[in-house]
Formats: sequence, structure tokens, C-alpha cells
Amino acid sequence: MKKEIIEVPVLSAAVRALGVPLSLVTRAAGLVFVSGTPPLDILTGRLVKGDIETQTEASLKALNHCLEAAGTSLDNVVMVRIYAVNSGFYNAINRVYARHFPENPPSRTFVPVASWPMEFDIEIECVAVA
Repeated sequence: MKKEIIEVPVLSAAVRALGVPLSLVTRAAGLVFVSGTPPLDILTGRLVKGDIETQTEASLKALNHCLEAAGTSLDNVVMVRIYAVNSGFYNAINRVYARHFPENPPSRTFVPVASWPMEFDIEIECVAVA
């Protein structure tokens, strides 16, 4: 089976416009891989500004939008990686995250990072069953 690049409404075009060399979603071997997703507005493709809870909510909504474009959902996520510019955001991120994964949450890693070349504080990636 070859890999399949999934076009995500609004967001794929927004990433291409930035000139970033990546595909937001790739499906292969019965799995869906979603690239690190910053707090993108799913209607405009623009970065969502605000505190870490606002950004986390936007990132998770964008992540779900990517999964739905691939025909799956948050219910099928098996692994999540959260990258944040401040480890002090951990508890605030968890409050928002728990609303999206209220039962049987997937495996997860939290990674503090220095920064990105754009203005956001969080990026979330995942792997889901197709």
C-alpha cells in the first residue's frame, strides 16, 4: 500500500501559502498521521491568538478537522504529541485536552520546545486508526 496525502479543507491551502514543505495528513498502512498542528482557525486558516487554553482548543479543533478529512476522528487516535513553548502550560493544556479525550485517552507525550518561527505557543500531532 502506498501513502495517500489527504487534502484538508482550508488548512492544506493555508500551509501551502506559507511555503512550508509538509502534508498535514498522510494515510498509510491503516493509519492516519497528522502533522504538528498549531492553533489554526478551520474556517480561515489563520493562526488563532490568545492564551494557552484558547490556542490549545484551536489546535485540537484543527486536529479533529484534519482527522475528519481523512475519514476518522479523535475517538480513533492512538498517539498524541504535544509541543509547547513553556512547560508551565502543562496543567492548562490538560484542562482543555481532557474535554476532547474524556474517556480512554490515547498514549501521549508532552514536549517543551524553545519556539517556532511563527507566533503560537502549542502544536499537536497525532496518529489515528484510519
